[in-house]
Amino acid sequence: MKTLIMKRVPRLLILVFLSSLFSFAANQAVAQTASEPVLLTSCGQSPGPVRLKIFLQKLNVNFDYNLQAKADDLISKKKEGKPYKSIIIVTGASLKGMGAAGVSMDDELARTKALIAEAKKQGIKVIGSHIEGMARRSQGASAGDNSDEMSIDAVCTVCDFMIVKKEGDSDGRFTTISKGKNIPLILFEMNTEINDVLKKVYNK
Repeated sequence: MKTLIMKRVPRLLILVFLSSLFSFAANQAVAQTASEPVLLTSCGQSPGPVRLKIFLQKLNVNFDYNLQAKADDLISKKKEGKPYKSIIIVTGASLKGMGAAGVSMDDELARTKALIAEAKKQGIKVIGSHIEGMARRSQGASAGDNSDEMSIDAVCTVCDFMIVKKEGDSDGRFTTISKGKNIPLILFEMNTEINDVLKKVYNK
């Protein structure tokens, strides 16, 4: 009898492990979906959001494009009875873009922090994205300029999941965040693949 129990225990452990694994995979799949309407914005005023805008338009996703979106915009949308269901915040800092917008990196970080806080309060799913690769990382920045990394920390460490160009994760930056914070990470290689990623995320 004791021998029979001993034989069954490993099988039970295997079943429990597989059940947990499948459950985790299912949760990951659910975590990587989002609903409309969508707010597309930036943290750092880089050109990245423009690329996503094109694909969202092609997929007929209901979205608003506002590079300087604030917490008040979420509140106003909710009062209208048409609250946002998800926000895509594209990370990556552009001194030229911030200059044109008349904002500093500190302004961007403060605005983004308040925006995410309000999104969490309303239960809006936050998607952190980095789609410009290493060209939009500190490796390509001027000496001492870590504004790109600051924008990544401000968004990707607190978002619900990430959409990132694989080349931009060549140093494991986003993989480390994903594992350390238990935040799902979707990687794509070519810009043309963004369409397929968004199609799955928004069930188009």
